Amino acid sequence: SGGKDGGVHVSNNKGKNWQQNNLIPTIQGKAKSIAGIAVHDLVADPSDPNALYLASKGAGMFYTFDLSQGWNKAKGLPNSKINAVAVDPQSKCTIYASAGNKLFQSTDCNRSWETVYHDNDSQVGISSIAIDHYDPSQVYIGTSRGDLLKSSDRGDSWSPVKRWNKNITGIHISPHDSRVIFTTVKNKGTFRTKDRGESWTDLQDKMKDFSNSNKVRDLDIHESEEGLMFMVTNYGLLRSGDYGDSWSKIELLTPDKKATINAMAVNPKNPDEIYYVTETTFYRSLDGGDSWSSQALPTGRHGADLLINSKKPNIIYL
Repeated sequence: SGGKDGGVHVSNNKGKNWQQNNLIPTIQGKAKSIAGIAVHDLVADPSDPNALYLASKGAGMFYTFDLSQGWNKAKGLPNSKINAVAVDPQSKCTIYASAGNKLFQSTDCNRSWETVYHDNDSQVGISSIAIDHYDPSQVYIGTSRGDLLKSSDRGDSWSPVKRWNKNITGIHISPHDSRVIFTTVKNKGTFRTKDRGESWTDLQDKMKDFSNSNKVRDLDIHESEEGLMFMVTNYGLLRSGDYGDSWSKIELLTPDKKATINAMAVNPKNPDEIYYVTETTFYRSLDGGDSWSSQALPTGRHGADLLINSKKPNIIYL
């Protein structure tokens, strides 16, 4: 993989400078690298922001508990696309990962994996995973068929919550109240429940002023203030202060239709620090979007995901 500049880049100063962190240590002493893989998602352990899980688009899952020590391959998972990863917020050795039509669970920190859900249709993918932070026995998964399923016993049994007949691209649980859950559905927009799925509100009715807002690319529910949310859609970057009942536009440097935002991240300690990445450029605002700075990505590849270290928010992963 020499000469490849993909994988993961890390900044220790809010995106001003970047350094690759891609090595995989080996017994032989000659390090391997993830610089050549395509990254699908990067997830941090809620209880330990130094524990990172990388879902690739075709090479399985990699993880690290200390980035200075390199990456490890999760050998019990398929060597294929990993659709989603989630870590139990109260038990860091319990991890869920999905590949194809299967949901896998590890209870021993990636040493072994077992299948806890298997869809009968091999063409259906388990596209998203979320864990209730108040009661981690409650696990939610979304499928490419549009099914939202719930387990109340950490994956031993499952029941349907809602069906949308379109790919569920994300499940987001409020850090303030785990009864408040948002799902993003391909080309249908965003839906909200305040009672763990008993009833749902279609937020597109509240976003009529923003064309193409039904095509959601990223969603962030902020930790600092209940109700505060940020959303990336094909329209652009939006903000809500009331769990999506009303929305306002955040002005970007580029015209909205030309932005093509792939991923967004907001400092969990300061909602005025907003970052987003396109296929060529990294953008940063330190004043809530009133002004922006931009720089070329430190790679010839497209920007796929952004993640901020929750305890040291000057550290950003790209």
